[in-house]
Amino acid sequence: MAQLTALISVSDKTGIVDFAKALHALDVRLLSTGGTAKLLADAGLPVTEVAQHTGFPEMLDGRVKTLHPKIHGGLLARRDLPEHVAAIEQHGIDTIDILAVNLYPFESTVAKPGCTLEDAIENIDIGGPAMVRSAAKNWKDVTVLTDASQYAQVLEELKAHGKTSDRTRFAASVAAFNRIAQYDAAISNYLSARLEDGSLAEYPAQMNSSFVKVQDLRYGENSHQTAALYRDLYPAPGSLVTGKQLQGKELSYNNIADADAAWECVKSFEAPACVIIKHANPCGVAVAANAADAYAKAFKTDPTSAFGGIIAFNREVDRAAAELVSKQFVEVLMAPSFSAEAREVFKGKVNVRLLEIALPPGGARPWDQGRNAQDVKRVGSGLLVQTADNHFLTQADLKVVTTLQPTAQQLDDLMFAWTVAQYVKSNAIVFCGGGMTLGVGAGQMSRIDSARIASIKAENAGLTLTGSAVASDAFFPFRDGLDVLADAGASCVIQPGGSMRDEEVIAAANERGIAMVLTGVRHFRH
Repeated sequence: MAQLTALISVSDKTGIVDFAKALHALDVRLLSTGGTAKLLADAGLPVTEVAQHTGFPEMLDGRVKTLHPKIHGGLLARRDLPEHVAAIEQHGIDTIDILAVNLYPFESTVAKPGCTLEDAIENIDIGGPAMVRSAAKNWKDVTVLTDASQYAQVLEELKAHGKTSDRTRFAASVAAFNRIAQYDAAISNYLSARLEDGSLAEYPAQMNSSFVKVQDLRYGENSHQTAALYRDLYPAPGSLVTGKQLQGKELSYNNIADADAAWECVKSFEAPACVIIKHANPCGVAVAANAADAYAKAFKTDPTSAFGGIIAFNREVDRAAAELVSKQFVEVLMAPSFSAEAREVFKGKVNVRLLEIALPPGGARPWDQGRNAQDVKRVGSGLLVQTADNHFLTQADLKVVTTLQPTAQQLDDLMFAWTVAQYVKSNAIVFCGGGMTLGVGAGQMSRIDSARIASIKAENAGLTLTGSAVASDAFFPFRDGLDVLADAGASCVIQPGGSMRDEEVIAAANERGIAMVLTGVRHFRH
C-alpha cells in the first residue's frame, strides 16, 4: 500500500501533536504550514513545510501559502479516474489523503470587546476553507478533519485497516461543509451589521443562523405533523437543550415546548421554587423554604390542570419532593439535580421523563442564566426577530400611584405575581399571595375575561383571594377589569400603566381601597 500523506494546518492546536505523532507511527508522511510545522518539528517529528512541498514561498504575511495547484491538485484528484492520475503525475503533484484544518478564530475574535474591523478582516481565513472544501468534495479519497474530536476515530481505523471507512470520510465531509457554512455565516452576520461610522447594527442586513439537530421527534404539535429538535451551535449553559434525560420515554414536541416554558419561569426565582406548566401556561407557581414545600403550594393552585403537567424545580429534587410529585401523573420533571433517593422513588415510574439541567454558579441572579438573547418567530416567508423579554424589575422601579401604600408583604407578593405573569400567555391576570399563585387567567381576548377566569380557578381550587396581590401583564383599558379584581378580594395590583384611562383606573383603585403600583413595562407573551 502506498504511503499516505497528511496535511496539517491548524489555528487551534488542541491534541494536534499527539495526533501527528500517531500518524507518524503509522508511517504517514506529514506536511504542514507555518506555526503548526514549527510545533511539530519542535516535537521531534519529521515534517515537510508546504513552501518546500510547493516550491513557492509563503507570502503576503501568510495570506498565500496553500493556494497552490500542488495542494489543491493533491486534494481534488480522483484516484479512480485515470485522466486525473495522469494529470497529477505529469505535473509532479502528490496526492494528499488526510487534511486536518481548523480555521482562523473569526468568531472568537469578533466576540472580543473592542474588536476592530481590521482585526475581524485579518481573521477571515481564505486558504483554510478552500482546502477544506476541496478535501470535502473529494471525500471518497480524502479524509478531512475540522475538529480535534475527530482525531481518535481516524487513528483507530488507520491502525485497524490502514485506511478510513467510506462512512467516516463521508461523515467528516458533511461536518466540514457544515463548519464552512457556520464560518461563512458568522462573517456575513458581522459584516452585514457593520455601519458606515464603524459601529455595529443590532440586527444585520442579512441574518444567517446555525443550528445542530439534537434528535428527530415522533411527531409535531399534532400527530400528522413531523418534527425535530435543534440546538444553537454553541448552547448557553443552563439552557433546556443542555439537559440530560435520566429516564422515561422520548420527549415529544409538546413536552419540549412546555418544558422550556417551565424552565425559563423557574429560573426567574432565587428562592427554592416550583413551576407547573400545562399547555405552555403556568397553572401553579410557588416559592418556599425547600423543594417539597414549593411543590405542595404550587399544586394547590390548580390540581386539575396539574394532571399530566410539566414540573420544574430550581433546586435539587430530594426524597421528600419526589414522594409528593410521584403521587400525581406528571409528564416531565426537571431540576438541576436529583438525589439518589429521588431517583429511586421514580425508578418504578418508567414513563416519567426526568430531565437534569446543570445550572452554572455565580452571578447576581445565579438561576437567571442560559436565556436566549433574542426571540424568533416564523411568519409567512419571513422571520420576526426581537430581543428576548429578559427585563428584570426591582422594587425600586415601582411607582405607587394610589393613596393607599402597599405594605412590605404586599410588595413581595406583587413582585412574585409580576414574575409569574411574564410567563403567562396574554392577556394575563395572576392572583398571588404568600409566595404562591392563587388563580391564573391566561390567553383571553379581553383582560376582563382573564380576570374572571383567574378568580373562577381560585374558587374551584378552594383558595380565597381575600387580600391577594394581582399582576396584569399589560395596562387596564377600562376600570371594569379592576372592579372584577376588587370584587374577588384583591388588596393590591401591579400593572404597567400607560393607558389613556390610567387616571380612571387609578381612581377606581382608590375608590375600592386597593393599592396600585406601575412598572412602566409590559410583558405581552403571544
